[in-house]
Amino acid sequence: MKEEVSMLLEPARAFLMQIGEFLPKLLLAAVVLVVGWLLAKAVRFAVTRGLRAINFHVLGERAGIDGFLKEGGIETDTVGILALLVFWLVVLAALIIGFNSLGLTYITDLLGRIALFLPHVIVAVLILAFGSYFAQFVGNTVTSYCRSAQVRDAELLGILARYAILTFVVLIALDHLSIGGEIVRVSFLIILAGVVLGLALAFGIGGQKRAAELLERWWPTYQKGEDENARR
Repeated sequence: MKEEVSMLLEPARAFLMQIGEFLPKLLLAAVVLVVGWLLAKAVRFAVTRGLRAINFHVLGERAGIDGFLKEGGIETDTVGILALLVFWLVVLAALIIGFNSLGLTYITDLLGRIALFLPHVIVAVLILAFGSYFAQFVGNTVTSYCRSAQVRDAELLGILARYAILTFVVLIALDHLSIGGEIVRVSFLIILAGVVLGLALAFGIGGQKRAAELLERWWPTYQKGEDENARR
């Protein structure tokens, strides 16, 4: 009788022993998550204050990224996005430690891949911010130079220079994120070649007069300016 009772109680005893071994791990994981969440909030606050202290938000405004985000219905700015990415990076690190202590290796591997991807996103955002600012600067410089040289369509040339640089910046950011990879680059080259070929055919077949008018508008003005400077 005693043997039968002990046999019946053996599964319950094993279950209680497993619970007794699991509860400390669960408590440790909960402590790690709470500490990680608090640390993530502190790091987010520090990153936000640090970036605003070096006027990084001004760069985002002048680059046009903050305006683009507002038009898309996103209330935060570039600084807020970077701080949020750092926040989730710390939270993911805490989750990895917590789930690893529980022995959940599959979830740990998944979270590890996401955590390794987030730094690439942060670098891509920085590339877009600095690249957009540089494109804006080059566009304004081209416009100012063309105006001083009395070249017509100065604003159009500045816009073309800006968007040309922006295109390469976006390609660099996508390449850093490994999104599309070779497909994106090949597609961009095909589209660019198609646009150039279309413009060449348009000017060569039906737009010779228009091309001559554009050259007449730009080149003589620039040449006269050079002749006047040479005489002085």
